[in-house]
Amino acid sequence: MHCLARALRRVSGPVRGWGQQRLQRLGSGQCPPRGAGAWGWGVGLGLALGVKVAAGCEQEGAPRREAAGEVKPPPPRGFARAIESSRDLLQRIKDEVGAPGIVIGVSVDGKEVWSEGLGYADVENRVICKPETIMRIASISKCLTMMAVAKLWEEGKLDLDAPVQKYVPEFPEKEYEGEKVTITTRLLVSHLSGIRHYEKDITKVKEQKEKANKALKLMQDVKKSNQEKELKEKEDKDTEINDFPKAKSEQDGEAKGRNLKPVKKTKEFEHEEYYLKEKFENVIDSLKIFKNDPLFFKPGSQFLYSTYGFTLLSAVVERVSGCKFTDYMLKMFHDLDMLATVLDDNESMIYNRARCYVCNKKGRLVNAPYVDNSYKWAGGGFLSSAGDLLKFGNALLYSYQVGQFKNNANKLLPGYLKPDTITTMWTPVPNTEASWDKDGKYAMGWVVVEKQQEYGFCRQQRHYISHTGGAVGASSVLLILPEELDSEVINSGLVTPPRGVVVNIICNMQSVSLNSTALKIAKEFDKDKLA
Repeated sequence: MHCLARALRRVSGPVRGWGQQRLQRLGSGQCPPRGAGAWGWGVGLGLALGVKVAAGCEQEGAPRREAAGEVKPPPPRGFARAIESSRDLLQRIKDEVGAPGIVIGVSVDGKEVWSEGLGYADVENRVICKPETIMRIASISKCLTMMAVAKLWEEGKLDLDAPVQKYVPEFPEKEYEGEKVTITTRLLVSHLSGIRHYEKDITKVKEQKEKANKALKLMQDVKKSNQEKELKEKEDKDTEINDFPKAKSEQDGEAKGRNLKPVKKTKEFEHEEYYLKEKFENVIDSLKIFKNDPLFFKPGSQFLYSTYGFTLLSAVVERVSGCKFTDYMLKMFHDLDMLATVLDDNESMIYNRARCYVCNKKGRLVNAPYVDNSYKWAGGGFLSSAGDLLKFGNALLYSYQVGQFKNNANKLLPGYLKPDTITTMWTPVPNTEASWDKDGKYAMGWVVVEKQQEYGFCRQQRHYISHTGGAVGASSVLLILPEELDSEVINSGLVTPPRGVVVNIICNMQSVSLNSTALKIAKEFDKDKLA
């Protein structure tokens, strides 16, 4: 009887964790406060659902019967610790920034091991987030578009190094400081085209880039200086100890200045072009927003993150594929079994779509303003679920690793992309950077952090690939942490790709930094996997 009371208390108490997932699927609203009323409600619901109590006590996360009779399996025992610690971390982040709702999905070696919603998909109507909740994925859309570009490239239909005018003559030829320059697809996918982002003031952009370049150069000089000192080994140890804090202080000061940019970028959402309400019938029409604007930099010379560069890229995909960009992408989603991934179309009825939120000047949560994202499908115009993005990440990871499993070549299906294509796509490109991950470089549609360790028994930098997103009323991250494959294990034939951890987090409020959180969670699951 005591165990029954405990089980019913969990049902009747505040919704959290795995219990939250169960209640949200039953369509329950907010739980009443604890007390006599709560007990009566909890007993009634417990009897109605047929809460099952084992001989001992029902364990946390044990399967419970859904309204439709479906029984969801409990969390994998091997990852119970990782799930608990990651849920606590995610709840802390949610509380810290005041986000209405967050949905997370984690897969290990291609199998989804955790998906959960925290908070509300719709605050006004008390609709709770669940794994199936669909939200804006913002700039993760660029990764989806890059998949389409890579597919057309490896099929021999797209020349990455041809001028974009070969495919989109509507985009005018460009000059920079009186010199005729060429913009190619390869430059577009790595943000090296010189095409502007939302900021129209070229002076402001150049000033910001100059400050960032100085900070980066200082960091590189400090690092080079330290390496030279170690190689020469002529400096006195005391001198090295005294010099290091000074160098570290300079480095931290400049890094701090660079890291403050994202905070200043809260003003980025003040740019009027974030809030365009015009509906564009096709991607060619949307080029009119920026096609006649001057280039901010010479193509190939400097990194300038540009969503409009991906709008031009969508026009390239449309012309090369021979069908509308949106149709081509939806067909690709179908092939990838991403059936919950759709266009962010305001008119369509999209089940499980969350509402979007922002904070007003008083810090109060309000509904995000109406926007039409048809001008940037490729760079930030898709909706998706945690589960679909896990499928996408694993399709990439499988394609990346399948070529290494040579002994299983006859048993394994080919990846959606060839291994060499993924390797090229995930190779850091010179002259690029990543504002959300100082350890990374931009590659082709992704940020890549390479494996590195400078000192023994010190920080080990793992190889991982990620992309974040920020849109009106939305934040997101997709991170892939590949397993460091051992040749002996590969040749044993006992394991198959994909091998590694994929983490996706989507949130229905803007300006929420999620990349470092995703990396911490990925490492937690990787630790449990190896245990």
